[in-house]
Amino acid sequence: MILMNLSLEKFQLILSIFSESYGMLNSQVTYSIFKQRLIVYSGVIVTRVKRRNLLHQRIPGKIYLWLAILIFGASSAITRKLTEIGAHNLIGDRNPISLCNVLFVGNLCALIVLIAIYWRQWNKTTLQQLSKTDWFSLTVVAILSGALAPGLIFQALAITGVNNVILIGRLEPPLTLALSVWLLRERVNKWEIIGAIAAFVGVSLTILLQPPSVPMMSMGVFNLGLGEVLAAIGSIAVAVSTIIGKKYLSQIPLGIYSIFRTALGTVIFFLVALTLYGKEHFIDVFSPFLWQWMLVYGAVIVVLGQSFWLKGLRDSTVSTASLIGSFTPIVGIVAAFLILNEAPTMAQYIGGSLILIGIFLSQIGNLRHSSRRFASRKLSSTPAEQEVETHMGFKGI
Repeated sequence: MILMNLSLEKFQLILSIFSESYGMLNSQVTYSIFKQRLIVYSGVIVTRVKRRNLLHQRIPGKIYLWLAILIFGASSAITRKLTEIGAHNLIGDRNPISLCNVLFVGNLCALIVLIAIYWRQWNKTTLQQLSKTDWFSLTVVAILSGALAPGLIFQALAITGVNNVILIGRLEPPLTLALSVWLLRERVNKWEIIGAIAAFVGVSLTILLQPPSVPMMSMGVFNLGLGEVLAAIGSIAVAVSTIIGKKYLSQIPLGIYSIFRTALGTVIFFLVALTLYGKEHFIDVFSPFLWQWMLVYGAVIVVLGQSFWLKGLRDSTVSTASLIGSFTPIVGIVAAFLILNEAPTMAQYIGGSLILIGIFLSQIGNLRHSSRRFASRKLSSTPAEQEVETHMGFKGI
């Protein structure tokens, strides 16, 4: 039924009845009602407001980032807990939930998530635009940050405390800053420099003040824990890969970078572990007991954490993501206490305090420095993501 030429008063009455479902830019127009929809003939657009949009408000990107940080921060403690569970459920004399199995299967889960999100970027046109230098740089980054660094960090988790791995991993930001100034001629402010120095001193004290542990390695006059040294080397590998990414991969689409790094890194890690430990090392990779727990690890840390992280990056600025990501070490230390009952040692208190001061000062510098660069830009580029992940540390994959 079509109603024409109603008075303005009657129209306003009808409009109030439909106000929950309809919105209008101007009420003083000629109109009709047909099939419960308002149709405006004067050129003024009438839009229907869907109720579900009122019920499901858009979640800010920072909420997704905080959820991802809570998951990634707890990843080291969860990984150690899984290996302890495996140690109490041996298959023969083997731990079915070995760190190698966790890393290998976890990366496969991460690769599935990345492909599901970024597969459209892997098209013929985009791939043909990549030069040999691009592919070489991608390969080096994949080896360093996709295979070497995770392997060293997982090995460090096997022989030293989780808090040590978390705190020593903070070597990466000051080292990346130093290499950026030296090799890339980047300008930094005094806050970033002071923060980097504080973090570096904190990491050094964390390593040097450690009580004697087994295994140890001698470096001149110092006897250092092997786990701490491996964590430090892993951080150095990530810092170098970040510099390569800034220098040569700034124009590479984020999807190509992420998928290639994860895929090639996983393959290289598998081949290296196979060479070093033999095929028996992965003999339990299809164990039902392993997959029972890896479904939890993969679903929560890899799939859910990575999904939250990527969603948050899409809807956040560099400065916001960098600030939130800097809380990862704090979350990790709290998670280690709650999950593993691992309280910080005196060396970790001293070093960790300096590291936190360094993080705080660096964030002040980042906010000022980024305001002149791309703090207000969305995180859609490879260098931007690398800059944020530099302040996070290990994410469990």
